[in-house]
Amino acid sequence: MSDNQDAKIATADALTLLLHNQHAICAAIEEMTKWLAENGMGLAAANAMAAMETLDTNAQCITDAIMRIRQS
Repeated sequence: MSDNQDAKIATADALTLLLHNQHAICAAIEEMTKWLAENGMGLAAANAMAAMETLDTNAQCITDAIMRIRQS
């Protein structure tokens, strides 16, 4: 395999791990958001929801980048 192909694989693998971290962080924030909402912390829950939306958007962009790298 060429060095360039090895670099692409390593980059895609690293991005995949970051994506897994992104999903784990989102799951943790989701649990905290649920607790906040159930305990009358509506504003904090809304802020957490906004953070999750950002994570979701960025996760999709990371997924797209991984696919482009793996297909090149």
